[in-house]
Amino acid sequence: MALEAIAATARPARLRDRLASWRLLAGLWRYTPLVLLLLAWEGATRFGLISPLVMPSLDHVTAAWWNLLAGGDLVSNAWVSLARGAAGLGLSIVVGVPLGILMAWFAPVRVVFNPLVQALYPMPKSALIPVVVLWLGFGSASKILLIFIGCMLPMTLSAFNGARGAEQVLIWSARSLGASRNRTLVEVVLPSALPEILAGIRTAIAFAFVLLVSTELIAAREGLGYMIGWLGDGGAYDSMFAVVLTVSALGFAADRLYLLLMRRVLRWRE
Repeated sequence: MALEAIAATARPARLRDRLASWRLLAGLWRYTPLVLLLLAWEGATRFGLISPLVMPSLDHVTAAWWNLLAGGDLVSNAWVSLARGAAGLGLSIVVGVPLGILMAWFAPVRVVFNPLVQALYPMPKSALIPVVVLWLGFGSASKILLIFIGCMLPMTLSAFNGARGAEQVLIWSARSLGASRNRTLVEVVLPSALPEILAGIRTAIAFAFVLLVSTELIAAREGLGYMIGWLGDGGAYDSMFAVVLTVSALGFAADRLYLLLMRRVLRWRE
């Protein structure tokens, strides 16, 4: 009897282990295209299909990446870039989300800000780089401002669309039960708009990396974008590609981590 009890207890544990293994394999399978792309890159350079002067081989890029990491240049410049990106993105969330909700909930706010948002949204943010650099110089302030502007607009529109898309039946029910307008906003509209807001933040994260590299590439004295331009001008293409892959890896990791957080926050909807 004791052995049967032990075996019965072990079966669920083995089943959980198998399920965990299948989930891990399924997760890794999703990234097969990335592995194939890297293999194609290495094969094309190895067999002479692409000139090493145009695209260095993957092993040379890996060696260059390790040298940059060991020398400390990659870490110091990545820290500067991530700090700028986090500051600009954080400010865009703090300003853009409340502004979008207020635009959806209060007509005077919508009348004042909606034309500005609609006019600025399609404008290429890189066109503002010379103006912002003229105002704030080559330091971090100009980069943070451009990231803030570029990320705030999609954040504002996402919050606005999410708040405007709240179920009118729920709003009418809350008001009929005696909830004030502000309480309805907090307890009904905000939860309803949360998925759209979180999706807007995810889009803004991608925008932040794009704007970060473009601004540092054009007007900066430090950062990952500055490294890409400086190494490219010096002909160190293996190191340049190493920094480009670093930016891609950081952006990919930021998106995956945020997606996990987003799923946890929205678990109540399942």
